[in-house]
Amino acid sequence: MGTVYGYARVSARDQNEDRQMVALQEIPVDDKNIYLDKQSGKDFNRPMYRKLLKRLKPDDLLYIKSIDRLGRDYKEILEQWRVLTKEKRVDVVVMDMPLLDTRRGKDLMGTFLSDIVLQVLSFVAENERENIRQRQMEGILAAKKKGVKFGRPRKTLPPKFEDAFQHWSSGKLLTRQAAEFCAMATSTFYRRAKEREACAQLKEKEM
Repeated sequence: MGTVYGYARVSARDQNEDRQMVALQEIPVDDKNIYLDKQSGKDFNRPMYRKLLKRLKPDDLLYIKSIDRLGRDYKEILEQWRVLTKEKRVDVVVMDMPLLDTRRGKDLMGTFLSDIVLQVLSFVAENERENIRQRQMEGILAAKKKGVKFGRPRKTLPPKFEDAFQHWSSGKLLTRQAAEFCAMATSTFYRRAKEREACAQLKEKEM
């Protein structure tokens, strides 16, 4: 068997990686072979993950705590699994899901079952993230309705914003034209207009 590695990721610098690190150290994985990224997983241009990929060789073994450490969405997780197992030809163990252990069942049936489990778990991971974002948005909107303020005080909307929004939402004005109409930056108008739409949609659901 080749070298044993571990990979951990937290999606923001203020999150705690202890749970993943402890699990990897208990395997045990040598500290020098554990790669940790503490930044947004928007894409895979992450320095430690890139460094890990360069070091991996056929027959190496990679441990990760959960399948969503490989990506932020269904497509990305499947692509990284393909890169690791097909291109790099390393074994991967997902500690939270014993069925996802490429050392086991290397015959056709074992590979088939692993692929099914991987696709299901990848979909569930992405779906759960979407649900979390939706709940966060609903919570923020509900808090705003109660008068809770978030972040810096926001500037008062220009007097012409309401007319510009109505024309924009009906398709009579482009975003740039609507922004100029009420003397706002295009990006600011678009953001506030989308927030207005989201609030309206939430109110409709509550009715």
